[in-house]
Amino acid sequence: MAWLRCHASSLVTGARSDIGRPATIGIHRSVDVRPALGVRTAGAPPGGRVPWQTHAVTRQGFGATRQEFGAALRRVREGTDPTTVGLPAGGRRVPGLRREELGELAGMSADYVRRLEQGRSHPSAGVVNAVARALRVGRADYERLSALAGYAAADGQVPTDLGPGATRLLERFPDTPMIVTDAAMNVVAVNSGFLALEHWDLPGERWEWNVAWRIFCHPFTAFQQSDADATAHEAIQAAQLRAALLRYPGDASLAALVDEMRTRSRRLDTLWRAPRPVGAYESSATFTQSDGDSVTLVGNLIAIPGDDLAAVMLTAAPGSRDATRLAEVVGAADGPAVVRVGQTGPG
Repeated sequence: MAWLRCHASSLVTGARSDIGRPATIGIHRSVDVRPALGVRTAGAPPGGRVPWQTHAVTRQGFGATRQEFGAALRRVREGTDPTTVGLPAGGRRVPGLRREELGELAGMSADYVRRLEQGRSHPSAGVVNAVARALRVGRADYERLSALAGYAAADGQVPTDLGPGATRLLERFPDTPMIVTDAAMNVVAVNSGFLALEHWDLPGERWEWNVAWRIFCHPFTAFQQSDADATAHEAIQAAQLRAALLRYPGDASLAALVDEMRTRSRRLDTLWRAPRPVGAYESSATFTQSDGDSVTLVGNLIAIPGDDLAAVMLTAAPGSRDATRLAEVVGAADGPAVVRVGQTGPG
């Protein structure tokens, strides 16, 4: 079982493990180089400021480029509802804000915004703060923009709180096996339907509830998928880990996880050194229960951006034999609707 992407997508995969040579992460925190937070922001709310300061951080091992920052900035700009920043929504030919509008709100020229998005200029921490304030981005988007520009939020810890939105998803789909994970692919909570699949065994390891760890280092025995799908999703998992480490370089537990995984898995280390392009897709997997019967399901991921969490829903084709089997498995499940999990298992 493994299904994760930063954006709404869908997939599941199998897992294999091997031994590779050790590799170091190469991250360190530096002195605070953020400019004064009083960067001019025309149109910003009174007293408005980004609530997270930035610190310099090396990008060794990340491979972040100006182009990546530019692409991320453009996605955020085009995904911003003009009404949320005090602009009219009508008469628009393109989604989100225009470059001219972002420039005016952030106190910079439209040409500079264009150069940022095209990867022709490198932003200072003050510029990152200015565009983040202007677009009124959430914490996850702010940390990603900061990290892509070579800065990290002061705390830099992967959030793990199960917010009300994620809790409602788990509660309102009791007949659909579902998990919620954080940005580092640690499972935060599951529902009773997911536990009824009986495939997530607990080997007693530190990261036994981490999806990527179970793919690369300790695969499941009651979970099967084709080699093609498994290989494709390994690239997804490597990309997810890289993205999480990029956004949260100060998280010691995440850094230790990545270091240990690259030491143990030659495939992950190879993907880390030479990432493969990945895309959004869905994929099926077969789950075998303790009675020897099995069910084939498709995993779909739903992003929960406010908390930087993701929910994964497992479904069967309507009217299929698998849909009937899934109803039987889930119908026999009992226990609470939401089960929080941790390093040592459900609790």
